[in-house]
Amino acid sequence: MKTKYFYLFWFIALLPLMILRDYTPNNELRYLSIIDEALHNGNFFTFTLDGEIYADKPPLSFWLMMLGKTVLGGHRIWYLSLLSFIPALVVLVVMEKWMRREKSFPYQPDALLMLMTGGFFLALTITIRMDMLMVMFITLSLYTFFKIYSGEGRKRDSYLFPSYLFLALFSKGPVGILVPLLSTLLFLLYRGKIGIWKQYWGWRTWLILLLGCGIWFTGVYIEAGEVYLNNLLVHQTVGRGVNAFHHKSPFYYYAIAIWYSLAPWMFLSVGLIIAGVVRKKIQTETEKFFLTVILTTLVMLSLISSKLAVYMLPAIPFMIYLSAMLLNKFDEKNTWLRFSVALPALIFAVTLPALFYIRKIDEISYIAVPLVYVAATVLSLGGVTVLFLLFREKALRSSIRVMTFSLLLTIFIAGLAMPQLNPYMGWSKLCGEAIRIAEEKGISEYYVYKISRPGSMDVFLNKEVIVASEEDIVNQRMSGKLLLLPEKAVLRNNDIQAAIMGKEQYKTGPYLIVIF
Repeated sequence: MKTKYFYLFWFIALLPLMILRDYTPNNELRYLSIIDEALHNGNFFTFTLDGEIYADKPPLSFWLMMLGKTVLGGHRIWYLSLLSFIPALVVLVVMEKWMRREKSFPYQPDALLMLMTGGFFLALTITIRMDMLMVMFITLSLYTFFKIYSGEGRKRDSYLFPSYLFLALFSKGPVGILVPLLSTLLFLLYRGKIGIWKQYWGWRTWLILLLGCGIWFTGVYIEAGEVYLNNLLVHQTVGRGVNAFHHKSPFYYYAIAIWYSLAPWMFLSVGLIIAGVVRKKIQTETEKFFLTVILTTLVMLSLISSKLAVYMLPAIPFMIYLSAMLLNKFDEKNTWLRFSVALPALIFAVTLPALFYIRKIDEISYIAVPLVYVAATVLSLGGVTVLFLLFREKALRSSIRVMTFSLLLTIFIAGLAMPQLNPYMGWSKLCGEAIRIAEEKGISEYYVYKISRPGSMDVFLNKEVIVASEEDIVNQRMSGKLLLLPEKAVLRNNDIQAAIMGKEQYKTGPYLIVIF
């Protein structure tokens, strides 16, 4: 099958999720709230959240989101999803070009299929975040570096390399430049060629970086002054790197996170890389460079105080593709290789029985809808087929492809169920119903109780919500107001049950809308 068909199948599999799902309340709605404030205030370089400084992220992703709302007249999930999908597609295309340059073995599509369905890479392909955009520019910068290093670079590459570096920095922050900087310098040192570092990190590179940062920081200072600039340059860099105020974790955090970040290929990928190092099978310049990028990224991230599994994303394409290159150097009938795929396949195989158990758990029973049962059936059948191929036919590569396509088909079917699941996963239906009721009853204020980060509801409601206390509800201080709260908050509190008894109520997913 031609590679273009793999891309098409991947896109079709993700399409229902990209156009039918709701925004996640914790992160995605917060970003939309931030850009709404920026558009309202006329800001371009500086951002706020509920009026407070938000210097956590550089502007590039926010600009793309702002452009979408301005041109399309509102937030569109399909457009915002493309802001992650297109960079992910570029990463796949670049890594494929890189793989095809290797002449030491015949090309196989295993790496492409594994990366398309690999853990956090797959998840962040359809999530509204800045990470994939940064990874795209990191990958482009490292590919450009390697072309120059291999003597295949063009004159324009000496300008593209620093441009990609700045855009990586401008997408997510310092990691965008630290990964290429440390990886390339350590690779040159490892290969005994550190003396040529100026070809990559000479005056032209630093001039482009300084010019880009100069424009950025000047814009920040003009818009918001010294306080915002200090927050951007000191609080968000030194603070996160040395003594994190968010996501602080121990040094060994990524040694654990790597296993679920690469699922379902974690045992195969990590096992092949370790075996490749131990048995000295990492021999080509490309393989050595990929290993350098992986180790450098993981060690650097481990030394930074603030840690999240998604921060590993820049290393994941190189892990998958290095393991795929090493797969060609091992016998695919090898027992440990087959078991490394069999373990996740076994989990796939029991998905359908597990769903029958999950539907009995009140908190997550909502996922047991017909299309999810169909998706679970496909995944279980895929897992059983993979186990058959591994242990009856001993066909490792065929099992990888079956697992890939069964997973993508599962995602496609489950994505079609999103309209039924959205009320339990997002706020758009809740807020839409609240607006309808408020207009019908002539109510102008919205109160919320026990809803996490409710400030982002202004994306839907077009006004700030008011956080109610238990005393406000119990003492009936909201006469003529509309209250949104989780149904479980009522069931767990007898005083609140008594306070809303007899009042007009509407149920939307796991939430109640109460009119006082």
